[in-house]
Amino acid sequence: MITVVVLSERLDAVLPAAALPALRSAKAVYAGEGVPLEFWSSLGVDGPAPAVVPDGAVVITTSADAYPDANVITTPEPLGAALLDAAAVMHRLRSPGGCPWDAEQDHDSLRQYLVEETFELLEAIEDGDRASMREELGDVLLQVLFHARVAAEDPEDPFDIDAVASELVAKLVGRHPHVFEGNDPAVHDATSQQHRWEELKQAEKQRESSVDGVALGQPAVALAAKLVQRTKRAGFPVDLLPEGDDTGTTLFAVTALSKLAGEDPETELRQVCRRFAANVREAEAKARAEGLDSLAAEDWRRFLPS
Repeated sequence: MITVVVLSERLDAVLPAAALPALRSAKAVYAGEGVPLEFWSSLGVDGPAPAVVPDGAVVITTSADAYPDANVITTPEPLGAALLDAAAVMHRLRSPGGCPWDAEQDHDSLRQYLVEETFELLEAIEDGDRASMREELGDVLLQVLFHARVAAEDPEDPFDIDAVASELVAKLVGRHPHVFEGNDPAVHDATSQQHRWEELKQAEKQRESSVDGVALGQPAVALAAKLVQRTKRAGFPVDLLPEGDDTGTTLFAVTALSKLAGEDPETELRQVCRRFAANVREAEAKARAEGLDSLAAEDWRRFLPS
């Protein structure tokens, strides 16, 4: 039997460790499809693969399709290898000869898509739709790749996707000393890790206030919940939270009580909204089935699910 070693198209001339025993005992080593001549020497190739490969030989190639009965050894792809393809595609789309629409975009014009794709991902998560989650995560990733590619062209302060990833890695490692440095006595469970994360972030960013860094542009319920969460960690007394009879203060109070109870008020409210929308659709469908194009108050009461 012959052995076929399939090289990764991303990792030039990198042999899988599992192929070493077969290469050491091979009667001959041949280069098959996709292996450039300049790699032959480093791979120990004796020559091009003949039409009929003798038993005991090894063929190094990028595709095993021509050898259906061979012992095939593949090169494991590193975790995240497909991200290289995604970055390369984004680079091509934005480069000369790529997509005219992509070439015209800037950070400001792309803002709406980041918001839209984020909410579409949230909806897929709420629906438990795994296929949609996979697709929407890709759309959110596209926004990251797109913004990083645009940023790389800035004449005064350029940065690229590698700079973005490197900064993320440094942040994750720095804020998880219990994982990457072996021990952190301040961390013993998920709750203490959350507190430790905020402590390290505040020290790292040299923030002067417990509410520094809170995105004030996020939806109001989420914003109120985040402010309550941050101030609670800073020891802010509950009785000093805003009080009043106006609509805004009442909504803040309800949000605060929910957050202090360990709930996520944004998610809770979204679930109620989705149920309400579903009930409205169901009532309207029932009305149409009975030939009604518009609903009076008594019709809504009759058709709306209880």
